[in-house]
Amino acid sequence: MEDRIRRAVDPWIERINQVFVVGAGILIVIMGFLSAYGAIRRYAFNSPEPVSYEFSCMFLLISFVLANAAVERQGRLLRNDLLLDRFPSLLRNIVSNIISPIMGLTFFGIITWISFGEALRALEIGQVSRSAWPVPLFPIKLFIPIGYGFFCVTLFYRLILGFFGLKRVPKETPQATVGDQ
Repeated sequence: MEDRIRRAVDPWIERINQVFVVGAGILIVIMGFLSAYGAIRRYAFNSPEPVSYEFSCMFLLISFVLANAAVERQGRLLRNDLLLDRFPSLLRNIVSNIISPIMGLTFFGIITWISFGEALRALEIGQVSRSAWPVPLFPIKLFIPIGYGFFCVTLFYRLILGFFGLKRVPKETPQATVGDQ
C-alpha cells in the first residue's frame, strides 16, 4: 500500500516542488536586479525610485512562501535537532513524522484558510498598494494560500508516510553500561 501511494504521489509533489523552487529562484534573481537598479538610480543619478523596493518586497514574500514546501520535503523545516537527537528512534520518528506534521497542518492550515479569504477580499475591493505606482494586491496575496496550501499537502503526505513508517522503526537494543560488566 505504501509503495503504491509513493509511486502515485511522489512524482506529483516533486514536480510541483521543482516548479515552485525554480519560480522562487527566478524571483530572487529579479529581486537582485531590481535592488541594483534602485541603488544605481538612487546613488548614481540622485533619483530615488520606490517601485523597485516595493516589488522586491513582494517577490521576497512570494519566493519564501513557494520554497517552504521544498524545504519541508527535505525534512529541514519543522525540526528541532537539539531535542530529537536525545530521543530513542521510535519516539524520534513519532515526533518528527507524526506530531510535527499534525502541528504544522494545524498552524499552516489556519494561515492558508485566512489568507485565501484575504486574497478574495483584496480582489473584491480592488485593493492596491500604497505607493507611487499602485500595484493590485490580489495576485500577490493569492500566492500565500497557494504556497501554504501546497505546504499543507506536503505535511499531510509526510504524516501518512509517518504512520506507515511506524511499522518499520527498529527497536533499539539496550546498550551495555559500565556497571553491567
